[in-house]
Amino acid sequence: MREIQFREALREAMQEEMRRDESVFLMGEEVAEYNGAYKVSQGMLDEFGAKRVIDTPIAELGFAAIGVGASMNGTRPIIEFMTWNFAVLALDQIVNHASKMTAMSGGQFTCPIVFRGPNGSAGQLGAQHSVAYESWYANIPGLKVVSVSTPYDAKGLMKSAIRDNDPIIFMESESHYGDVGHVPEEEYLIPIGKADIKRQGTDVTMVSFNKMMHVALASAEELEKEGISCEVIDLRTIRPLDWHTILESVKKTNRLVIVEEAWPFGSVSSEITYRIQKEGFDYLDAPIRRITTADSSMHYAPNLVKAFLPSIEKVVTVVKDVMYAEK
Repeated sequence: MREIQFREALREAMQEEMRRDESVFLMGEEVAEYNGAYKVSQGMLDEFGAKRVIDTPIAELGFAAIGVGASMNGTRPIIEFMTWNFAVLALDQIVNHASKMTAMSGGQFTCPIVFRGPNGSAGQLGAQHSVAYESWYANIPGLKVVSVSTPYDAKGLMKSAIRDNDPIIFMESESHYGDVGHVPEEEYLIPIGKADIKRQGTDVTMVSFNKMMHVALASAEELEKEGISCEVIDLRTIRPLDWHTILESVKKTNRLVIVEEAWPFGSVSSEITYRIQKEGFDYLDAPIRRITTADSSMHYAPNLVKAFLPSIEKVVTVVKDVMYAEK
């Protein structure tokens, strides 16, 4: 199987869907003439023209609103935000319009739209450019939230998202765009709402998503050296969340650790903890533990970045505590 970059996988997904369906178009800041802020849309203007690859002003609320209106009138927009940190300005359109439109219209309107872009931290970018928003959007009925970690998943889930009739929040990572991974040349789709077991294990279940998957998998390799076998699950979709895969894994391992790049209060890991304790309490041999960011803003200094984010060292320590906890 060939290997391509993360950005190329996303580009292929959009190109294939735009060739298949003329109602699909891309809109956002620098997506056309500049080939995308992260070169995800490189060459798309040349192929599809300025009516389907559309540069916008720096006005997230405005072009998100155009996309929502267009989706209600028979098109399938892909709205790119340069970062989800900037998309806060478009929350009114996403939360009060896109997510509610089908319900408020009694099913007369659907809103098949994909909002996509990089999410979370990407090094020393300061407090205003380093927030992970999965739990924010997963809290909103009517939205589906996808957060991907590999080129393979990025392409398959992007194609499914574009074809979906509900509004999709599609979250990537600036630090992933240059990653290389195996992606088939033939067409494939990945269903929204299905997690993926990235590593089989027997001693502890580790759940994560997006770039924290790299931390989880690297931690599992370190723990394997000490005889601890970790089963690592990539959620891929935050809403709807694949509870079945998590629960079946916990039934096997009897332990659960969640690694998430998010503030601890009201996080995805909080919801997973509640649900698994409710439905799988009898299978647990140790308390559920989670590793999140610090409950603060992420500052610029490298030592503070390190202290803020989950790390291999933090994960290994927590897993050992879970493994050797008294029953």
